[in-house]
Amino acid sequence: MAVKDVASHTLQQLISLEGRGAVVTGAAWGLGRATARRLAEAGASVLIADLDQEKAAATAQELAQEYGAKVLSIAMDASDPAAITAAADFALSEFGKLDIWVNNAGVPSHVPLLDLTDEEFDKVQAINLRGTFVGAREAARRMIAAGHGGVIVNVASLAGLAGISTGQTAYVGSKHGVVGLTRQMSIELAPHDIRVMGVAPGVSLTEKTMFLADWDEETARKSGIPGIGGSRLGRHGVADDIARSILFCASDMSMFMTGSTLVLDGGILA
Repeated sequence: MAVKDVASHTLQQLISLEGRGAVVTGAAWGLGRATARRLAEAGASVLIADLDQEKAAATAQELAQEYGAKVLSIAMDASDPAAITAAADFALSEFGKLDIWVNNAGVPSHVPLLDLTDEEFDKVQAINLRGTFVGAREAARRMIAAGHGGVIVNVASLAGLAGISTGQTAYVGSKHGVVGLTRQMSIELAPHDIRVMGVAPGVSLTEKTMFLADWDEETARKSGIPGIGGSRLGRHGVADDIARSILFCASDMSMFMTGSTLVLDGGILA
């Protein structure tokens, strides 16, 4: 396989996503929205796929106006393989190509192990783990058919690297699975020039983490919640901290990386 030599490229060229088509799941709010924003800023055409169709449409319109990019939206339930497939087909038909897929959609779970029902466990796995698997599979199928390679970024969590607080059994299990999928998919897709990367954020304060919405910086630092109180940097994460790292993964800045999961936790695991 020929070596891709981009040593002569400028930093602007390396970070640019001009001419590339991207899908971000769960992108109407929070981390997904911040990621879609950075990808659009870098020049990509972006599809915002989210269960909240109204908010997704509003976010797409806002980003399109802000960056002059092609930003569209589609209603998508991450627990429904048919909906994920439809989103992949829609992106391909609208953008002409599919280069980047970000599996961001996910749900939390706060049920102690002994109270955790089969239904709750399965719901979390269907969205967080199976949704990631189906999204990556459908993106990879279209990238391979086009013959141009691509990048898949899976949003895991610190919960994918270690156990955390009580009540997180379903969530921890799903996110460990996401880290494992990232490693295995990178092996199987490398021959097709498809890179698979993961990011593992600590808790980041967004409009979706409503239980933290009224907290100030001091309260957050003292909370004891992984990724906030334990941060070596003395602050919690924000959505753009993670979005910038996803942009790095999606761009040619990281073109010799695959299978890795970047830890974005302010040093809590240090």
